Amino acid sequence: MNVLITGATGFVGGALLKRIEDDHKVDLLSRSSKKPHGANTFVAELDASSDYSAALLNKNVVIHCAARVHVMRDRSSDPLEAFRSINTLPTENLALQAAKAGVARFIFISSIKVNGDETFGTPFTSSDLCNPLDDYGKSKSEAEDILLDIGQKSGMEVVIIRPPLVYGPGVKANFGALIKLVSKGFPLPFGALDSNKRSMVYIGNLVDLIAKAIKVPKILNKVYLVSDGHDLSTSELVSCIASGLNRRTLNIPIPAVFLKVCGSIIRKEDVISRLTGSLQLDIEQTKVDFSWTPPYSYEFGITETANSFINRG
Repeated sequence: MNVLITGATGFVGGALLKRIEDDHKVDLLSRSSKKPHGANTFVAELDASSDYSAALLNKNVVIHCAARVHVMRDRSSDPLEAFRSINTLPTENLALQAAKAGVARFIFISSIKVNGDETFGTPFTSSDLCNPLDDYGKSKSEAEDILLDIGQKSGMEVVIIRPPLVYGPGVKANFGALIKLVSKGFPLPFGALDSNKRSMVYIGNLVDLIAKAIKVPKILNKVYLVSDGHDLSTSELVSCIASGLNRRTLNIPIPAVFLKVCGSIIRKEDVISRLTGSLQLDIEQTKVDFSWTPPYSYEFGITETANSFINRG
């Protein structure tokens, strides 16, 4: 297959390139002229008007990983428009040109944020009504709607994959911060957070599913959820990270309500909400349609992630 990847200098795109480069002829579309692994790179801005015809020539599959992700303390005058300018309008531009160029399949890496931010006993499914609560999720949801419409009208196969938090060696953001916190060996206040459940996905599992999506038949214009297939409480997650780091940790049972009050005082409500709440995904439809099971266990994924932190010093 002739495959074009966007966002290959990012966390997901870079791992995907390593996963599929031996099985397919892979080109990259990037704002940067850097060539990961020596791959052929077409340099272009990700916007609503750029011409991608050269990059799309003779391509069978486009995998769109590039995105504007969560921005802490976003100082944009209009955050929603800032997300749309990267996540929505350029996606429409790329997909329209891909359909015109005869691309057979367009794989879009979206986000579980399209479903919402929290579950309450019933995991999200791909057939649930969309309920994005933040600007990032809204921009991804709008992009999904546009893609499904383009796919229906053009005949180009559109596959949408919604991952939850993605972790793995080199991960940053909140997961990286939690690893760093556990590595210090200080007492932590998460011992009482043993009943919430959160789905996550190891980068190796995510790119394995994307690799399957390149060639598996009969997934026209569908949305799929992905995870490790095992959900963890915050207390369990901390224990797994500590084990991977070969660290002992004292996890003090502080009630969730007290943590929420503290989060409000220090203006970290979103962070505390993710630590105390649940976010579960039902991936049964994905497993059936792709004849797929996550190849890596969460224990393996967390240990690999912790080891990479140790090796980085």
